[in-house]
Amino acid sequence: MRVAAIQMNSGADLAANLQLADELLGDAAAEGCKFAALPENFALMAARAKDKVSYAEEPGQGPIQAFLADASRRHALWIVAGSMPLVSPDAGRVYGACLVFDADGNARGCYRKIHLFDVKLPGRDEAYKESLSMYPGDDPVTLDTPIGRVGLAICYDVRFPELFRRLVDGGACVFAVPAAFTTVTGEAHWHTLLRARAIENLAYVIAPGQYGAHPDGRSTFGHSLICDPWGRILAEQAEGNCVVAADIDPELSARLRREFPALANRQL
Repeated sequence: MRVAAIQMNSGADLAANLQLADELLGDAAAEGCKFAALPENFALMAARAKDKVSYAEEPGQGPIQAFLADASRRHALWIVAGSMPLVSPDAGRVYGACLVFDADGNARGCYRKIHLFDVKLPGRDEAYKESLSMYPGDDPVTLDTPIGRVGLAICYDVRFPELFRRLVDGGACVFAVPAAFTTVTGEAHWHTLLRARAIENLAYVIAPGQYGAHPDGRSTFGHSLICDPWGRILAEQAEGNCVVAADIDPELSARLRREFPALANRQL
């Protein structure tokens, strides 16, 4: 079954971002993909973090979710919708939410980003504090899809292997990891972290990313990729607004877990 990781350079113009996402989702469908994942902040990379609040939507309402429902129907795609701002219990902060829509336009799941990126990059005058504008979620999410049971994570989550064990315990054989990795951390850790999460869990990883410069001053790494449960990269694109597509075998993860029973041998 063919799947896609959609790479984008999103900006502060919501309408332009949605138009670009729609074009790339159409390209994915034209390539025969049945499942596509958008990057983190696909709909908005605001000039100021606090601007996210003005675009936050209630679950089931708003122009971003209306677009996703319509796009999934028109393109006959399951869509993992990267992340978008949803209202949270704190009026001054938003959830970074990853919604999933089926090919009939129905919302099938919602994951709210658990681990917020509050870091100062070592050796650089560059720092991020997502918790100032974002509210953390607390529930791991897995759901059944045509490519198997998918576990959802967002960007910084990839550094926390205990979350991925929870997703495996929830039945996941595929991880969707939409991201907006910084260039610095991407160059150092992107491939290693994604391949590690695939290898240690014997699961596919679909990792769409942002690339290039954004209005908030961030530079993102790109290198959207798809890797298999043995850690082999099946497809990758360093930069550009593009579709990264690969054929995956929904049975491979289960077969490898039987033949190489690392998960069954867990003691903790």
